[in-house]
Amino acid sequence: MMGSAKRGLTAKDLERIHDEHAVAMYRHGLALLRDENAVRDILQDVFLKLAEGRGNSGDAENERAYLLRMVHHAAIDRMRRAKVRQDHASQAPAELFERCPDPDREAFRQRLEQALDQLPEEQREVVVLKLWEERTFDEIARICDIPPNTAASRYRYGLDKLRALLRPVYEEL
Repeated sequence: MMGSAKRGLTAKDLERIHDEHAVAMYRHGLALLRDENAVRDILQDVFLKLAEGRGNSGDAENERAYLLRMVHHAAIDRMRRAKVRQDHASQAPAELFERCPDPDREAFRQRLEQALDQLPEEQREVVVLKLWEERTFDEIARICDIPPNTAASRYRYGLDKLRALLRPVYEEL
């Protein structure tokens, strides 16, 4: 498990955490920020905090949930700073999913990516954590600093919107 807030983690601990959790942390950051470079920056910051012992993991019940919460907070901080600076440079949306060699699957992947982009940020975050990270509503609530019922509601509303947005794709099939 994670070290105390007073001393940093060893290189071996950081390597283990990276090996076990970096993909999930990256996907979560990407769901929030939609910018690969920004996600890499916040992951670097998170691992630096862990290395320096600036993370407070004493109350973390689940290591991955704690790390996803660190990513969540770093992403929110970054978005707030960007809003204050009014830095709204247009960027191509980052891809949450890998490309598929099958043209039909690739078309669906692109439509799903577009549909996720249309969800409000709060709903998109919960949907990605629930479906792709397989987190429980209690874990999502801890990661996002919201009540479990709010997490469940955001998930339900997000799924309803995704169904509506993807209905034409289903009808084509």
